[in-house]
Amino acid sequence: MWLVPENGKIKDGRAPPKTTFSTLNVSPPLEVAFPNSFSPRRRMRFAAFFLDGATRAYRHRATFSKLVLVFAASGGGLVAYADARADAAAESPGVAPKKKVVVLGTGWAGTTFVKNIDSSLYDVQVISPRNYFAFTPLLPSVTCGTVEPRSIVEPIRKIITKKGGEIKFWEAECFKIDPENKKVYCRSNIGTNLEGNGEFLVDYDYLVIAVGARANTFNTPGVVEHCHFLKEVEDAQKIRRSVMDCFERATLPDLDEEERKRTLHFVVVGGGPTGVEFAAELHDFVSEDLAKLYPTIQDLVKITVVEHGEHILTMFDKRISRFAEEKFQRDGIELKTGFKVVKVSDKTITMENALHGESSVPYGMAVWSTGIGTRPFILDFMKQIGQGNRRALATDEWLRVRECEDVYAIGDCATMSQRKVMEDIMEIFRFADKDNSGTLTVKEIQDVLEDICIRYPQVELYLKSKQMSDIVDLVKASKGDVKKEALELNIEEFKNALADVDSQVKNLPATAQVAAQQGNYLARCFSRMKDSEEKPEGPQRITKMGRHRFLPFRYKHFGQFAPLGGEQTAAQLPGDWISIGHSSQWLWYSIYASKQVSWRTRALVISDWTRRFIFGRDSSRI
Repeated sequence: MWLVPENGKIKDGRAPPKTTFSTLNVSPPLEVAFPNSFSPRRRMRFAAFFLDGATRAYRHRATFSKLVLVFAASGGGLVAYADARADAAAESPGVAPKKKVVVLGTGWAGTTFVKNIDSSLYDVQVISPRNYFAFTPLLPSVTCGTVEPRSIVEPIRKIITKKGGEIKFWEAECFKIDPENKKVYCRSNIGTNLEGNGEFLVDYDYLVIAVGARANTFNTPGVVEHCHFLKEVEDAQKIRRSVMDCFERATLPDLDEEERKRTLHFVVVGGGPTGVEFAAELHDFVSEDLAKLYPTIQDLVKITVVEHGEHILTMFDKRISRFAEEKFQRDGIELKTGFKVVKVSDKTITMENALHGESSVPYGMAVWSTGIGTRPFILDFMKQIGQGNRRALATDEWLRVRECEDVYAIGDCATMSQRKVMEDIMEIFRFADKDNSGTLTVKEIQDVLEDICIRYPQVELYLKSKQMSDIVDLVKASKGDVKKEALELNIEEFKNALADVDSQVKNLPATAQVAAQQGNYLARCFSRMKDSEEKPEGPQRITKMGRHRFLPFRYKHFGQFAPLGGEQTAAQLPGDWISIGHSSQWLWYSIYASKQVSWRTRALVISDWTRRFIFGRDSSRI
């Protein structure tokens, strides 16, 4: 080691005895200030002793990240600081390096996965173009100032810090996946490499794709150029500014009546939950707040919801759909169901209808909310692995991407492909036929019933739809009036009994609820990966020997809400329980507040709601 002394100044202006030194083992260099009473030789001995001890501590403790020593004495003091980072080279010899788990995305699926995985078992690295998590169900509230945008976001680094563990985060966007070499290509907007394009490579042992989806335009001309979307916080902020621009523009003195009407015509394309909630929020904003500020033009405002189907909110119970349509008609919100948008220009939207043909509608602002589409780099990845003809990444029931090793996909970017019973009917029959007799008895069927229902959940759903207790009742129904004890089935009879079971296979909805449950499930699987090798918890394998390591993912529906404005909400809860009205609105408040990712956002959202009740919504264009 070597020491380099240098001079400095202290408060009284005298040159203090100060020594700055560096060593190959310590970074940054250490700086020590000694009392004036120390002789030069004494100072050098003390510095050498201190540096030797700090260096040994740095070498032998990989987790030793910071050392701060403060020694105070009359007339002077001693301060030393060393910074070190634990890395693979500093780990104890003989310890296997951690497997690297790379997570793409910080949405519902990715953030839930990161929050719940045991990060002490893996080297977790998170990559996302946004450095925060957003509570997306409240985005329609952001568009009209009911809730402020910063109230529904939580920095991802704060989430990681609260969790603990050495989780890394990079604010960058993945633009290519190389599954053969297990690498992801990323690009940062900052530009950190020598070429200045910000591109870098990340290796992985396991890849978790949770990048969500983009708005689906169905290649309709003019949508990207002239319509707003509602997928991100930035989208909600743009809509909020655009609404205020329309009102301010409509008050200008040089506009005629027709131009003012066009400017104040707000069109929502899409009658799903997001479009309906935004239309309801906008109506409340106009009637409760803007009407007081713009009294001369309040009667010119018009809100239209365009839906290709025959009804809005088709994913809800018909009673909710009917109530929503009736309420919108009472509120003066125009519904144009059965219309398909074919073109959007800067001032008109062209639609076609089977009865009325093609027509054009002038508008001032349009919001496009017609579903989700796949991101471009995911489409490229799907072509690489032979899924080019699909609309989303296909995974199995364990959320593993099909035809791809060590890659998982969760959230809106993926769809879980439930295996069909009829595809494996021969293997199921052999699996149940323990004595190889070529026929199945009641006992043989009942012995494997639990494993079959776990592996193929559509069997249980079909039995419930037919009000049957087990698969034996289904078999009896197919064979007619036969005593249970004498029941035996050959392969053809077994096929006929289960022929309609796969009709219960349905794709999961693209909701935050599904994404969060998938992230939680996958994190649990990763955390129990080692234990599951010795004690598998999954069902018996149908086509191979042994058991699956984990239970397959099973979505549990906890209900859904549709805020309809005027402090009224429609709720569809488990057990076919439908609730509509003001009481459901308060239930919506309580559940959405409890689901916030932190106490900070929970307090901010509740305070925003309270502020709106007392002072109304803010109409400033910021």
